[in-house]
Amino acid sequence: MKQVIIAILVIVTIVSLIVISFTVNQVAQEEVRLKSDMQYRSTLLADSLKETVEPNFINKSDANLQNIVNRFEDRERLAGIAIYDNKGNTTAVSSTIPQDITQSQKIAADAMDADKTTGDFISLQNSKYYVLAIPLHDDKSVVGALTIVQNAGYIDARLYEIWRNNLLRLLIQASLISFAMVLLLRWIIYVPIKSLVESLQSARAGQQTSKNLTNSLLFKPLINEVSNIRRSLFEARSQASEEARMRLEELESPWTAERLKESLKDILKGRTLFMVSNREPYIHTKNNGKISYFLPASGPVTAIEPVMRSCGGVWIAHGSGNADKLVVNRKDKIQVPPEEPKYTLRRIWLSEKEEQGYYYGFSNEGIWPLCHIAHNRPTFRKEDWEEYVKVNQKFADAVLSEIKNEEKPIVLVQDFQLALAPRMIKSQRPGALVGIFWHIPWPNPESFSICPWKKEILDGMLGADLIGFQTQLYCNNFIETVGRELESLIDFERFTITKNNHVSYIKPFPISIAFPNGFDQSENENDRSDKEKLLKSLNVKTRYIGLGIERLDYTKGILERLKAIEIFLDRFPAYCGNFTFIQIAAPSRTKIKKYQDFAKEVENEVERINSLFKSKNWKPVVFLKKHHNHKEIQIFYKLADFMLVTSLHDGMNLVAKEFVASRYDEKGVLILSQFTGAARELKKALIVNPYNGEQTADAIKEALEMKPSEQTKRMRNMREVIKNYNVYRWSAELLKSIINLG
Repeated sequence: MKQVIIAILVIVTIVSLIVISFTVNQVAQEEVRLKSDMQYRSTLLADSLKETVEPNFINKSDANLQNIVNRFEDRERLAGIAIYDNKGNTTAVSSTIPQDITQSQKIAADAMDADKTTGDFISLQNSKYYVLAIPLHDDKSVVGALTIVQNAGYIDARLYEIWRNNLLRLLIQASLISFAMVLLLRWIIYVPIKSLVESLQSARAGQQTSKNLTNSLLFKPLINEVSNIRRSLFEARSQASEEARMRLEELESPWTAERLKESLKDILKGRTLFMVSNREPYIHTKNNGKISYFLPASGPVTAIEPVMRSCGGVWIAHGSGNADKLVVNRKDKIQVPPEEPKYTLRRIWLSEKEEQGYYYGFSNEGIWPLCHIAHNRPTFRKEDWEEYVKVNQKFADAVLSEIKNEEKPIVLVQDFQLALAPRMIKSQRPGALVGIFWHIPWPNPESFSICPWKKEILDGMLGADLIGFQTQLYCNNFIETVGRELESLIDFERFTITKNNHVSYIKPFPISIAFPNGFDQSENENDRSDKEKLLKSLNVKTRYIGLGIERLDYTKGILERLKAIEIFLDRFPAYCGNFTFIQIAAPSRTKIKKYQDFAKEVENEVERINSLFKSKNWKPVVFLKKHHNHKEIQIFYKLADFMLVTSLHDGMNLVAKEFVASRYDEKGVLILSQFTGAARELKKALIVNPYNGEQTADAIKEALEMKPSEQTKRMRNMREVIKNYNVYRWSAELLKSIINLG
């Protein structure tokens, strides 16, 4: 639409310039014609009156002169006549001539001095006049002047009329041209193009459509080509589906989006999947009147979104964008992804009080530090708990409204913000299959016991048929916690908990990423150019580059990492000026004071280390405190010599896996905290204790000096691990486990 408006504006501008140019020329010619006509008529009148006026003037017949003058009053365009003697005195004058006649007298004086007819246009009392003076003679000399004063205002009125009429015609022409252009572009260009786009979108989405392509002679060659492309896409998709079906029984073959889609046809058997999470996969924002969207960088969304693209369904989440309400329908739904819809996003709206208590308060100041044993005291407030219960019920009600017409719905609840929702859903729909996946660690029973509402949280989670954790250790911790806090029957052989005759299965499902999809390409010229541009923009010219990427969160070990870099540079000064560490830290939970204080502490530590080691054109740490999209992050992954992940406690840490997946060159080194879930899978990383700065510093040195062959050996092993257990396999196993319970 923007291009159409620009095209219309260009055409209208060109037409306007042409019309204005012609109008300027027409007005100039008309002005010359009208003035010449007035001068001619005034001269004729003056010449005819001179024969009568001159004898009377010589004979000093003032009465006769006044009578002559009076006869020419009240004429349509004649303002009047005046007669002056050679001393500038008025002999006779029409009463209709303006009182301020100074300029008229001057013109008469000029005519007598030059002894010739003189005329000029003057303005008197906001009116325009033409004054013509002709000298009067006796036998010897000039004795006076006859002055004709004509109303010239009609000339400007005529010129204004020309402008008005031409501009009115221009407005009508511009409207007709715009209307014709819109119709032309819509029916001849827009409609055929839209048909082609919809056809390609349906083919790309794997949808058969009976709608024929538009019949347009203008686009006939393109239509034929699109038809061939669409046919090829269907054939390729059919072939891929067939291959995926053949691989379903091949356990060693890699899981892909297509294989998951085929697998889910057998697993779901036509049933709809309902995903529930606090964070939404697409956030719409409005800036400068324009609506755009972005994908949040949080781990759960990064992992789950590819699954929903493959299996479809409904995702229920909190609408947090300032333009989220502007793009949903009356049922608060929108089809996503926007460019190629695959599933439905249902948004939940929270008040500021609800968000503050449920999300920032109880979830992130209470449960988050409670589960991440990182030496930060959790804060529990009754008012936060009340909002947490209220919002969990709001999510549960939304789920219940979505599944009311489903016979055996499948509901998968995500993470610690919605611990109460499984029980709320199950109590109203006992036949629904409900699962909850806990993305963060589950602490030991002693740590969890300090939560004032521990029994309610455990009971809420036990409403689920399947409770998934990242590792077996977290499963064990959860079962031990339930054994201490609730009256229940625990079966350690089957790993189940029975409460009120309801059985909940507890299983580990280490989450992963969408690999190899999007990570299996080779480096090209664009990649090298992107790296060079990025390093230039950051003014990084060193040989060695380290990388850290995470949210600005105290559990990620950012301060411990910076201390390790200080120790490294202090112990190995040869790397000073030759090594740069790039730390990307996306602002997180900025409304919580603990996070605000932590952000300032990190910034101060970066400044201190840079001040300690920096030289004229080098500083050891480049700190980027802002959000980056996935495409930007990929460039950072590819240029780093090593990735430093020093989480003090982490359920999995998908950033570590994304770094490995992005290194299709099989180079680079991953330094990984032993306190991450990923450390149990990526055993070829350099595993460190993040609290031991000296050990981490040694690992940095080892990474920078590791032989390329050793890097390849380690990276190839880790890539194979992620390839064999990616997010598609994770979701297939999770959903299969839930379905088998029904």
